Amino acid sequence: MSKALVFGAGVSGLGAKKLLEKNGYKVILVDDKKAMSSEEALKILPEIELFIKSPGVPYTELVKKAFELNIPVIDEVELAYRYIKKKIKNPKIIAVTGTNGKTTTTTKIKELIQYCGYKCEFAGNIGRSFADLVAEDIDLDYIVLELSSYQLENVKEFRPDIAMVINLAPDHLDRYEKSEDYYDTKFKIAAKQKANDYFIANMNCHESSKRLEKVKSAIWKISLEGKEGCDLYPEDGWVVYKNRNIISVEKLSLKGRHNLENVLFIGAVAEIIGLKEEKLRDFLYNTKTLEHRMERFLEVGNSLFINDSKGTNIESSKMAIEAYHGCILICGGVDKKLDLKPLVSAIKSHVSRVYLIGELSDKLEQELIQGGYPESKIIKSNNLENSVRLIQKTIDVNEKNNILLSPATASFDQFKNFEVRGKTFKELVKKYFTAGEKS
Repeated sequence: MSKALVFGAGVSGLGAKKLLEKNGYKVILVDDKKAMSSEEALKILPEIELFIKSPGVPYTELVKKAFELNIPVIDEVELAYRYIKKKIKNPKIIAVTGTNGKTTTTTKIKELIQYCGYKCEFAGNIGRSFADLVAEDIDLDYIVLELSSYQLENVKEFRPDIAMVINLAPDHLDRYEKSEDYYDTKFKIAAKQKANDYFIANMNCHESSKRLEKVKSAIWKISLEGKEGCDLYPEDGWVVYKNRNIISVEKLSLKGRHNLENVLFIGAVAEIIGLKEEKLRDFLYNTKTLEHRMERFLEVGNSLFINDSKGTNIESSKMAIEAYHGCILICGGVDKKLDLKPLVSAIKSHVSRVYLIGELSDKLEQELIQGGYPESKIIKSNNLENSVRLIQKTIDVNEKNNILLSPATASFDQFKNFEVRGKTFKELVKKYFTAGEKS
């Protein structure tokens, strides 16, 4: 019996284990907290024929030793892809990556395809692993994958039918030596595509544009800024495709410039796979915003509370902050070693008061003060509950206030993930603002 090692017992690792066992492998699960230790795994590594590294796992001694021994090291996305390609009938794969907009675009493409009557599911960096989904052998027409840079590091044969990079901005510099390494990893999504595949390119993104020479598939170009050479673009209040007005921007239920960018990608997918435009319009005029992404979840008096826990990088939070000029902001979390100056500039221009949480607090406080933001407007509240409690004691809800949670970074210093952080925020707001809590 062939032996495989799965390093990491999270969602990705458990999905890989399930799929490998379905295919007759003896699986050794390694996780220093939940399964066999890395130290023990080193002893059996020479027996291993396939090594699956979970995306969140760093390149430890165990991983490096596997490379030294020439053991194939792949990730769960590659494993699942190889499995479905062996099947007689396999679904078309639409793969989505980028710094911001991945989850909204992935979710809405899946919902649109389902709305048009096709069998479609999503997986990847969105709650369910690709391997877990394909292990179920569900009959599907399409699979939409949200992929992080971590999930693309060890792909080898992965070849989506349609790929896209929504946008690129500095992120994960606690993992990558420089931003260019992060951007290049994102573009591995198209590395194995061929001429009869499709790549949707954001021509407003400089880092994407300069990497298009690496793309061998048919390129569809979208742009928020102009129509020159582009397939989809906004003009005079419409999204235009082939000189035809196909979507009214005013009627879109997903508001904001960032969502219009997402809509261009969604529209491009719809045109590529031949969905009816009237169905596309009906869907985009009525679909709902996602939980945790600029989610306006509660109004108390004249005060609005916005949950943007999905704002896990600086560019994402900048968009949210700029959308709510004069807001009260809760910000902070893991220190990703990013340049904070763009965030400081956005806070200085648009935020009336900022509550700092998590391990980034001290660094962000110093940079805000150095950047000229008034020290009197900075509150080191350390965690979400303190932030919400202090805000409740200092604002009059009958006055116009926008209270925004947009952390600009990951949640792992205080929460399991951004979903837990967002749900906690909503629970705390309801506790302190609707239950009369005055402590």
